[in-house]
Amino acid sequence: MSFDLFGNLDPEPPQRGGSLSDSTNPQAPLAVRLRPRSLDEIVGQQHLLAPGSPLRRLADGQPMSVFLWGPPGVGKTTIASVVSQATQRRFVELSAVTAGVKEVRAELEEARRQLARGRDTVLFVDEVHRFSKAQQDVLLPAVENRLVTLIAATTENPSFSVISPLLSRSLLLRLQPLTTDDLRALLERALADERGLRTPAGDLFTLDGDAADMILRLAGGDARRALTYLEESAAATAAVGGTAIDAKAVESSADRAAVRYDKDGDQHYDIISAFIKSVRGSDVDAALHYLARMLEAGEDPRFIARRLMISASEDVGMAANGVLQTCVAAAQAVQLLGMPEARITLGHATVAAATAPKSNAAHVALEDAIADVRSGKGGLVPPHLRDAHYAGAEKLGHGKGYKYPHDYPHSVVAQTYLPDDLVGTRYYRPTDNGQEALIAERVTALRQLMDPGTVG
Repeated sequence: MSFDLFGNLDPEPPQRGGSLSDSTNPQAPLAVRLRPRSLDEIVGQQHLLAPGSPLRRLADGQPMSVFLWGPPGVGKTTIASVVSQATQRRFVELSAVTAGVKEVRAELEEARRQLARGRDTVLFVDEVHRFSKAQQDVLLPAVENRLVTLIAATTENPSFSVISPLLSRSLLLRLQPLTTDDLRALLERALADERGLRTPAGDLFTLDGDAADMILRLAGGDARRALTYLEESAAATAAVGGTAIDAKAVESSADRAAVRYDKDGDQHYDIISAFIKSVRGSDVDAALHYLARMLEAGEDPRFIARRLMISASEDVGMAANGVLQTCVAAAQAVQLLGMPEARITLGHATVAAATAPKSNAAHVALEDAIADVRSGKGGLVPPHLRDAHYAGAEKLGHGKGYKYPHDYPHSVVAQTYLPDDLVGTRYYRPTDNGQEALIAERVTALRQLMDPGTVG
């Protein structure tokens, strides 16, 4: 029992509920029971946890408002939970999925009353990107005047989903995906911690290597998912009187089939190879199959996006020049979206690359040019092409005789560009596939204009 500054009996602190429900409840999920009690127990996000960092100061009670941006299961709610336990301030949780303007106004008005009695409020808003502009406008004065300390969590880029005035008055902290080592340490903690896993008889569970690897693949960098799989696998093991969790127990407990896939072994290389060769071979159905296998196995979507960008230049090339832009945009979208939404963008890029006309002419041309350079070919740069923008260049003859193409019809003029020992060399041999057929006609015309005695 406690009293406020005016001698009135303080009400009991509100129940948090929601995603920050009581972690001491023995029936709570493992991910809730094992939630860190201090910043030092947080797995990953070390770039945000240095001494004097905003998170350290927030947990120490310094008033500020922050946006936590990151993919699911990387610690956004955990950080809010740690702050709620590290300070004596009143803690309120709202979910943007269920709370409207009325609920937000009510909580802010209560925060105002509590502040008048000497009690600060921390307001945690989960999935803040789902708040409308009107709801965000309601928060703005409270943040600006520090009526509340706002901790807002989002899986989407706040630059696109949060109004600028609110974002400019807050710190934006980006949480990184958890690494395999991060998740492995979390699994080990769950097995050993008193809040973690115990059999009904109080015995410790063990987790064999294959089972751990399967959980890590299925989790896809999501700590909550990894702990859920571990908890269900332990329950399945205990149901048959065992304590050793194996791959069979994990597979029977997962909500999807375990894909036979080793991210560091043959399956990793074999499936990405099959994926790229299916794209190159224009078999869109096979390409989508291998994409699905990689995604379901927990392959890093950024790795897949990088390989698609390579294929767009190596295999599609100038036959469908826009496919590279599509794949680059997909790679950027993967960074912004995260999984599971990023799979849609990867599917889009895969279909675009697999169904496009193909040409490797640009790739082959560069490789031929590199081969000549490595063999020692390529003399001095012709004098008229050399840099003439520094004092003394004119005396050396640099730039003398250079013909400015824009002064001539079609902005093309006949003059030597290659070194003397490579004059007449033709690296680029365009195909007649897709858009490259038009490029082939233009290349032929350009070569004739620059050297009337040369065709093709």
